[in-house]
Amino acid sequence: MRNKAAVRRATARLKALGHEVELDPAVFATHMRFAGDDETRLAAVERAAASGADVAIITRGGYGLTRLLPRLPYKAIAKAIDRGTEFVGLSDFTAFQNAVLAETGRITWSGPAIGEDFGVEAEPDEIMQACFEDLVCGQGEGTGWQLPAAERRDAPLQEKGVLWGGNLAIVAALAGTPWMPKVKGGILFLEDVHEHPYRVERMLTQLLYTGVLQKQKAILLGHFTNWLPVPHDKGFKLRTVIDWLRTQVKAPVLTGLPFGHVPTKVCLPVGAKVTLATEGRDAFVLWGHRH
Repeated sequence: MRNKAAVRRATARLKALGHEVELDPAVFATHMRFAGDDETRLAAVERAAASGADVAIITRGGYGLTRLLPRLPYKAIAKAIDRGTEFVGLSDFTAFQNAVLAETGRITWSGPAIGEDFGVEAEPDEIMQACFEDLVCGQGEGTGWQLPAAERRDAPLQEKGVLWGGNLAIVAALAGTPWMPKVKGGILFLEDVHEHPYRVERMLTQLLYTGVLQKQKAILLGHFTNWLPVPHDKGFKLRTVIDWLRTQVKAPVLTGLPFGHVPTKVCLPVGAKVTLATEGRDAFVLWGHRH
């Protein structure tokens, strides 16, 4: 984590909320573009699993977890989760989450990161912080949002399945590997950042042609942010991709999920059995009491 000031701000804020905060000894380690070499990062995961903490949260995303997947201490991670440790993060952390689901069936949480969420220079987003507090206290039982007007559903929708997914680029990269969860009848959620819509479509085609999308009961799209159109797009945009996706799968494709590389994000239990329900423009993902 290069931004030490963000970590210090986040630490102070979490302590002010009443939490005891422990920073891993390697929290500021660097090696090329990584947060330490492979051995350093694996040791950090092992320490987190052995810590007995209520929550083990990432400092930031980026790149680097996929190269660790064959060596992650899955048994230790599973034991930690069984003892009550909640692993929380997003972005590159998607690789960890889906690998843990594939290897152990355990639940992890898509949620905030220390740097970009709790460590921001301005005040942290209130919804993000409230959802995180609900997770820590074991009070969160679901989340909801309002669908765009064009997605209003006259007939109520209710689907049950395993919630999984995360960052689209990482999920697509896991296709064909042992760490791609074999989820049938699931609720797949996806988000991304710095990816032009044509790249989003290409990654979706990979999931389509490997049979992943066709096996899901619903596809939830969060935020796809920080990309710029170019002149030769000639009208090609994210809406184009979403409209195309709906012609390729029978499952409903819903947008507006409050998750992604944005300040306002909810916490989502990857690997949990959930109920997706919609009525009119209201959408809910419900997982019930987990503690």
